[in-house]
Amino acid sequence: MNMGSTLLDALLGVDPARPALLAPGGPVVSYGSLQEQVAGLALFLQRAGIARHDRIGIVLPNGIDAVIAFFAAAAAGTAAPLNPGYKVEEFQYYLADTGARALIVPAGGAELARQAVNPGMFLVESTIDAGGAVKFSTTVPLKADAELDVPRAEDVALVLHTSGTTSRPKRVPLTHVNLLTSARNVAHSYALTSEDVAMCVMPLFHVHGLVASVLASLLVGSTVVVTQGFSALSFWPAVHAHRATWYSAVPAIHQMLLARSREGVRPLGSEGLRFIRSCSSALSPALMADLETRFGAPVLEAYGMTEAAHQIATNPLPPAERKAGTVGLGANVEVGIMDKEGHLLLPGAQGEVVIRGTNVIAGYEDNPQANATSFTNGWFRTGDEGIIDRQGYVKLIGRIKELIVRGGEKISPLEIDQVLQLHPAVAEVATFGVPHRVYGEEVEAAVELTAPATEEELLAFCRERLADFKCPKKIHIVERIPRTATGKIQRKTVAQKLGS
Repeated sequence: MNMGSTLLDALLGVDPARPALLAPGGPVVSYGSLQEQVAGLALFLQRAGIARHDRIGIVLPNGIDAVIAFFAAAAAGTAAPLNPGYKVEEFQYYLADTGARALIVPAGGAELARQAVNPGMFLVESTIDAGGAVKFSTTVPLKADAELDVPRAEDVALVLHTSGTTSRPKRVPLTHVNLLTSARNVAHSYALTSEDVAMCVMPLFHVHGLVASVLASLLVGSTVVVTQGFSALSFWPAVHAHRATWYSAVPAIHQMLLARSREGVRPLGSEGLRFIRSCSSALSPALMADLETRFGAPVLEAYGMTEAAHQIATNPLPPAERKAGTVGLGANVEVGIMDKEGHLLLPGAQGEVVIRGTNVIAGYEDNPQANATSFTNGWFRTGDEGIIDRQGYVKLIGRIKELIVRGGEKISPLEIDQVLQLHPAVAEVATFGVPHRVYGEEVEAAVELTAPATEEELLAFCRERLADFKCPKKIHIVERIPRTATGKIQRKTVAQKLGS
């Protein structure tokens, strides 16, 4: 495994002729070409005026060019990728908040992002040719040729924002060391080698896709199949054509693949999968079992967050035990359970999940208040309620601020989700709390269905399996539960849109 100290180093030490990145039906980029392009484009950005600590916004759809632009931006300054689906006001906010000096957009595209460029920024247009060569262009004058001012391990390589479910989004500065540590942990957890081929279907403006699918793979000389986004129709043909050995996704994507598959018939290509990884949202035991039965590969649920440069814990590969309903064991990351007073608790006790490791940020940017509440005795408080069993497996109960308190009883929305997901007609669930004048909060849920079912039928199903105080008082049957761009369900958003 590559043991370099920066993202530039991460691309070295592999046979330059080996395929690094490829697009289904498109170009193949070798490790040699990837190294040359990243160094050349990073130098271009510095010649255009980017200094070591400048932020570079990136608004590119998923693709080989998005990967190469990320590495080049992280080598020249700091990469700040943004969701291409944002509106003008959102682009303006995030670009201003990061203090972006430049913005990389596709040539002739990303019109809304272009409108957000302010006088202190310059625009860089990106194109990719049929051979996978990325070129940058800009109207600002370029300095004379010079050597690349290479990054150091402690420099910030990537800046992202938290999702802001409970507060204003916070800036998360991830150093080269943070990212490489997390990527190495991912590679080690799943015994990745140069023989592996990863399917990257997650957005490249988030750590799940960037670190788990791309960076971890490139560290060991694997090949990454970079799709233009997730398509249930083209997924298995691409897996089969490129002999993919694993993929990582959120449960919503797993559910879509399951919905399109036929019972008793394994999709062509699934026979080559060593494992399937699930992260960024809770995976129900029922969905895990269905995936393993239908696709014939072990499903490993993991736990990650932006502040940890992605991976915190994961269920292990066979023959080690993978426990449904848990996110597995700490993956070279210290994981503990802490009470409100800052005391670490014994196995089996419920409290806040706290983490410590080289992958974890030292603090949020320009946010002393958040840092004061998020760090205790060197431990980062995740905001997740959980339990660690005697074998070290971590079980998440839910976000602390999303726990429903009904008449003094704390109710885990995740527990109710998992019960409803046992119903054969239910595909996805989001349980949430709504204000109640007597109990403080009452329980409601939103469900997506795969077959006809009535609200009364689903409520009766819950009453058979849950104590009365936990049973939803109303179930909203919806076509689609609101999600973030990375596939996460935000219960507060669902409550605001659907709550009675």
